Amino acid sequence: MQEAYITTPLGTTIVKGNTEGITKISVLDDKMPASTTIPTELQQAVTELQEYFAGTRNNFTFKLNPQGTDFQKKVWQALLTIPYGTATSYQKLAIQLGDVKAIRAVAAANGKNPLWIVVPCHRVIGSDGSLTGYAGGIWRKKWLLEHENPPTQQSLF
Repeated sequence: MQEAYITTPLGTTIVKGNTEGITKISVLDDKMPASTTIPTELQQAVTELQEYFAGTRNNFTFKLNPQGTDFQKKVWQALLTIPYGTATSYQKLAIQLGDVKAIRAVAAANGKNPLWIVVPCHRVIGSDGSLTGYAGGIWRKKWLLEHENPPTQQSLF
């Protein structure tokens, strides 16, 4: 398993993976020095993440290889269908997956997402529009949602 650390506006990010794909992307609370060399298997992911933070990329094309239960993978696959710049609720996600009663299970799987940003768990909010729990911290969730949907300047005339 290869790994690399990159600096982002939200903190140090670790990217892990191998020739089978990227298995983990997460933000760290502790600052780590950025990697001086990026393993070949991680180069595309690192480049695309840097483009995302620069505002020049809104989708990812590198191979994913998340590890989890079948249900978690089903939820993570559903998260991939949430368009850039939009949000959905846990309830809508549970309905999309075929079981409105699975809201808590969907939320739990969402919280176990191993591919920060790429599998956009930050795009899931409360039914009332509130920014509910987020493993990286609510301030990061708010930043990501604003980054993907910046306010437009209103014309004065």
